[in-house]
Amino acid sequence: MNETLIQGAYIVAGLLFILALAGLSKHETAVMGNKYGIVGMAIALAATLWLATKSAGLDALALIVVAMAIGAAIGVTVARKVEMTGMPELIAMLHSFVGLAAVLVGWNSSYESAPYPAIHDVEVFVGVFIGAVTLTGSIVAYLKLSAKIKSAPMILPGRHILNLGIIASFVVMTIAYVLVPHDNTFMRQLLLGLMTLLALFLGWHLVASIGGGDMPVVVSMLNSYSGWAAAAAGFLLNNDLLIITGALVGSSGAYLSFIMCRAMNRSFISVIAGGFGSDGGVVGEAKDYGEHRETNAVEVADLLKNAHDVVITPGYGMATAQAQYAVADLTSKLRARGINVRFGIHPVAGRLPGHMNVLLAEAKVPYDIVLEMDEINEDLPSTDAVLVIGANDTVNPAAQDDPTSPIAGMPVLEVWKAHEVIIFKRSMNTGYAGVQNPLFFKENSAMLFGDAKDRVEDIVKAL
Repeated sequence: MNETLIQGAYIVAGLLFILALAGLSKHETAVMGNKYGIVGMAIALAATLWLATKSAGLDALALIVVAMAIGAAIGVTVARKVEMTGMPELIAMLHSFVGLAAVLVGWNSSYESAPYPAIHDVEVFVGVFIGAVTLTGSIVAYLKLSAKIKSAPMILPGRHILNLGIIASFVVMTIAYVLVPHDNTFMRQLLLGLMTLLALFLGWHLVASIGGGDMPVVVSMLNSYSGWAAAAAGFLLNNDLLIITGALVGSSGAYLSFIMCRAMNRSFISVIAGGFGSDGGVVGEAKDYGEHRETNAVEVADLLKNAHDVVITPGYGMATAQAQYAVADLTSKLRARGINVRFGIHPVAGRLPGHMNVLLAEAKVPYDIVLEMDEINEDLPSTDAVLVIGANDTVNPAAQDDPTSPIAGMPVLEVWKAHEVIIFKRSMNTGYAGVQNPLFFKENSAMLFGDAKDRVEDIVKAL
């Protein structure tokens, strides 16, 4: 296999990655999109291994294969153990590995013998900077999502000036690094080392200052960062496929972040700079919304028996209770009775983009009854019953009614417009963003307390 065939293989792999992204954009084509990605990665790996063998020999190939085997064993072991509820933090941790790889590649490339174009020094600095920010930012995201540290935002005095100062310092040090002679090894390593430390701090500070309510955006943002870090590594390694793949991941992650910010009525810059959310305490002014009404599984079953249209709005609570199979069973039973059952999915439901869609697909819920927020909202006023299973912030009317609320202006599922609303919750605690929900106290709302899976199974039995 010569250089031309290797580049051809890279082009084919890149096209397959593009087809994978296109396929993953819809439920119906997601499986095929995943297969495109697998085939593309297999081609990319085969071509890269062949290239490594030609340039460095069989000894290098043996080392690469051993490293791949160790990594694959760890990956398979972790993937088999992690539940869907743990996917957000797993993905955050995987992003940190990409950042670490970019940092290591950048440092290694900094030791290359001169002469080489000045742009190489810029690539080193940019690659290490993006990789270091991704590394520590992803670690903090993992710690927050896994509840190993509190999700409350850390607010340092003058934090915006601090962030801008680090970015300005990065620009100045990049220029200095390019201008320093190659034989001045001490000064070049000092600049690169200082910049690496500043970038590591920046990544930690950026995500630490973001609250729980914005963590779904953070995950997609870090996904974008990891893509740009990979692209930077591709420039340093002179690997076209890594550049293409990194650019695809970086741009798609940035666009996803934009979509999610729009769904939350938030600007991307504001999320990066601060964000809202806490570790469960009420944010803003505490208000007395009155008394809530409780119900039980038998009453809910009777309500559903007499309903014509039912909408289910799942959230992270459904994931933690692993209630998706019970919900799918309930859906099947109701549809067998001729009841029109549909799902309403908020763009930021759960703690990972598409989290609820994947859970429902896993439980074999038909794709055609799983609708997005904009598709289902207009039908809610004519809906007989809405089952809110583990959702909180995404169904909070305060987003529309209270201009002082931290989530004011955020588009939400307008479930309170339905005739009856049943809310599945373990307690009256606030959601992940720490904002009180007046939905719980409305006249047409009733609370069904307990584990979501147990309560849904009780309803199925009562049917």
